[in-house]
Amino acid sequence: MPSFDVVSKTDLAEVDNALNGVEREIKQRFDLANTKCAIIRSEDTLTLTADDSMKMTQVQELLRKYLAMRKVELGALEFKGAEDAAGSSLRETVNIKQGIDSDLGRKIVKDVKSAKMKVQLAIQGSELRVTGKKRDDLQEAIAFIKDMKNIQPLQFVNYRD
Repeated sequence: MPSFDVVSKTDLAEVDNALNGVEREIKQRFDLANTKCAIIRSEDTLTLTADDSMKMTQVQELLRKYLAMRKVELGALEFKGAEDAAGSSLRETVNIKQGIDSDLGRKIVKDVKSAKMKVQLAIQGSELRVTGKKRDDLQEAIAFIKDMKNIQPLQFVNYRD
């Protein structure tokens, strides 16, 4: 039976490339040079630091700009609120979403089943496996899932005939 997987993965190499561009621009811009503005990535978390709220918004805009240039979808980022840090500066954490969380997985399964499609869905950890008897049924399921307009970016991989 034909099948494919629905996954949500963010290319961390592209995120690193975007962060390098942001750091370069922070060093060159006259309003951000010689400040405490920085972005640090550890695993799936970004930590933004800035002197004040105006500079924090500038760093956030630079991050969004460079991620868009590197074709990293902004729906994969979850911005937390800015909080006070040492030395009267601000710190904000940004989570990079990897994998489909259980709530989104259940929502997709429920919506596809309520549409009475001829496919079966199975949640496998942070992925969804979609199987069907015909390739056309799978293509219909892909179109339906794309039309759901989820915030988190989804990829359709691992097609088997």
